[in-house]
Amino acid sequence: MNSDEKKKPLCTRERLSVLWIVVMFSMAFADILTFVLPEALNDLVMGTTDVIITQELLVVMAVFVQIPIIMIYLSRVLNYKVNRWANIIASIITIIFVIGGGSFYLHYLFFASVEVLCLLLIIWYSWQWKVAKGTKNS
Repeated sequence: MNSDEKKKPLCTRERLSVLWIVVMFSMAFADILTFVLPEALNDLVMGTTDVIITQELLVVMAVFVQIPIIMIYLSRVLNYKVNRWANIIASIITIIFVIGGGSFYLHYLFFASVEVLCLLLIIWYSWQWKVAKGTKNS
């Protein structure tokens, strides 16, 4: 980087969007790595999981997983007031999903910790977000 080049800080919208990307990938890879464990994959295939997997449960899980995916986009396009509250509410719902749907595998606890930390940062940035009058919603 040249001394003439200055690193432009991320605006709040970009920060929120990037944090949602981290949450989304962490959720996906926590599940992907779980399938590497023979006992986890065997329980799923044999239907001996603690929870009975039904079509309705899968739809509910799909809705919860969709929240981080759609928030990547919505964080960038919603107007300021709606954006703040959407990020706060979506983060709270996602924290509940991450904690409630988790397992005690070490890799999952690591990913869940990262997800919750990112979601708390989203809540913090959203709560602290102020837009100066006469400026574009940053």
